[in-house]
Amino acid sequence: MTDSRHALIIANDRYTDQGLKKLRAPAEDAAALERVLHDPQIGDFEVEIVHNASADVMRRRIQGFFKDRRRADTLLLHFSCHGLKSESGELYFAASDTEPTLLAATAVPSQFVRGCMSGTRAGRSVLFLDCCYGGAFSRGSASVRAAGEVNVLESFAKDEPAGGRGWAVITASDSMEYSFEGDELAENSAPRPSLFTHAVVEGLETGEADLDADGNVSLDELYEYVYQHVREQNPHQTPKKAAELQGELHLARSRRGGIKIVAVDSPPHVRAALNSEEFLTRQGAVTELCHRLRRPELPVAEGARQHLAEVTRNEVQPLADQAANALSEIRLAPSPDRLDFGRIPRGSTSPQRSVTMQGPPLARHCVAQATQPWLRVDPTRGGLEVQVDTTATGHLSGDIALKGVADESVIHVEAEVAPADGTPEPEPQRSNDSTTPGPRQEDKRRTVLIDPSRIPTRPAEPPRTTEPPRTTDPTRTTDPTKTTETAKDTRGKPPSRRAPALAGVALALAVTALAMLFMTIQRGAVAIAARADAGVNGNVEDNIREYGALTPLIVCLITGAGALVVGAFARHDLGAWRERYTEQAAGGTQTLTSVAKGLAIPALALAVLAGIAYLVGSAHW
Repeated sequence: MTDSRHALIIANDRYTDQGLKKLRAPAEDAAALERVLHDPQIGDFEVEIVHNASADVMRRRIQGFFKDRRRADTLLLHFSCHGLKSESGELYFAASDTEPTLLAATAVPSQFVRGCMSGTRAGRSVLFLDCCYGGAFSRGSASVRAAGEVNVLESFAKDEPAGGRGWAVITASDSMEYSFEGDELAENSAPRPSLFTHAVVEGLETGEADLDADGNVSLDELYEYVYQHVREQNPHQTPKKAAELQGELHLARSRRGGIKIVAVDSPPHVRAALNSEEFLTRQGAVTELCHRLRRPELPVAEGARQHLAEVTRNEVQPLADQAANALSEIRLAPSPDRLDFGRIPRGSTSPQRSVTMQGPPLARHCVAQATQPWLRVDPTRGGLEVQVDTTATGHLSGDIALKGVADESVIHVEAEVAPADGTPEPEPQRSNDSTTPGPRQEDKRRTVLIDPSRIPTRPAEPPRTTEPPRTTDPTRTTDPTKTTETAKDTRGKPPSRRAPALAGVALALAVTALAMLFMTIQRGAVAIAARADAGVNGNVEDNIREYGALTPLIVCLITGAGALVVGAFARHDLGAWRERYTEQAAGGTQTLTSVAKGLAIPALALAVLAGIAYLVGSAHW
């Protein structure tokens, strides 16, 4: 995601007015939605949560959220609260201090939210409404009723964005319906997400909302998924959508679908040779495609794969067999395809097991997803590194699903977590689907991308598996150099510190630029005062040079520009290698680069103005 993405989640479940019923879902909704939107592997949004705020605070946060944005920004606002309708039919969003008899003063009107969306300069604005009468938001304030059809597009056409490119609204229910929290709005029951937000979170987190399996979840795909999910759970609730967007809006990434690589077409002479009437010419083209299939450049290899697939379907048997044999080399071949961690003490650090992906680069490029929350999967250049969660005792059995460009495979994992002191513990309850025993835990299943062209290797270490290391591969050469390389541990590097270091340098440069600016101003003021004392015989240019005002000005310009450049490198490195950074390192980098940018830009602007003033004024003083 190259654009800047921001989300504001407003969740109100407690109200001071006794007439407003306490809601169970908003707190759970906010936590679940924040997790999936903020995940850099899924939504990659910067997320803010406003929980049980007053109407005044809600208005301030909403207006601030839409204010001072750029066309490259994508904004997502989510409401989970009561929706109240005035006597005139206008929809209001209930705050913690809302009084139903004083809606205009103590609640947030839908017109206010529409105005903020209409006035923002952000390129894309998306609104999710998970509240009673949510669908009424899309209608004019004078015509809203609790029944009747909702003409969403017609009403929103009147409020075209002033500076942005488009907007979209998805509501949990029609104007004549209530949005449901589970099966019913029951008192004194355990918190659980609402049907609507649960469907949004599930569709994004699992990737099931990626209906065309292209690796991205678009707004339209998410709506279709949520609509079907909610209608299956409750036929009396109907989500609605209105949108005026230019192009397709991708809300999240998805790794559930097959790998999609934009292929580079084979050279014209190869394509021409494939269409030749001469058998040997076509055979030469197929041989060239087999070589290109093994290239490290994945788009080139993917283009060759597609052509070879056509050869297997359309060519004579000898050439079809040659193409099929080449394609068999890019099948997913994890080694080993079964991991047994054996007996592990509870609470101990899990041992690490390495899985190597065999074959050319295109065969090693795949997506891996743990099917159980106790499985931890991390990518390496040569394959995967697997660990298990040891917080609860019991027998663990699960799989890691692998998906490549044209093949799927499974790595089976088993472990036995035993009490740390050797004493028996009561057998915990667990279902037949081999989920984690013991109390309910947060689902930590991860989907990772194994990209041999991007993940760096680190120095080899002795294998940690209990199985004897493989020293030969019967399908490959027995070169001892390659055999040694196969036996190496291909785990990835430890968390990187490059981006935080660059951010620290950027901040230091920005502080230096600011200090040089103050020195320039101080020396310039002394030079101007000296020029005034000299009278008609004075020369401001000589005074500025005498007091050395130009040197700190030049240093300010250089260090200020350097701070912006180094900060940009830090942010780029963080975005390109996000999986190598801890959350603390990523947050620190973002904070340091933001502070550096906030200091460097004003310093540069003032330094440029001072330089212009010197160039223009020196001739007249």
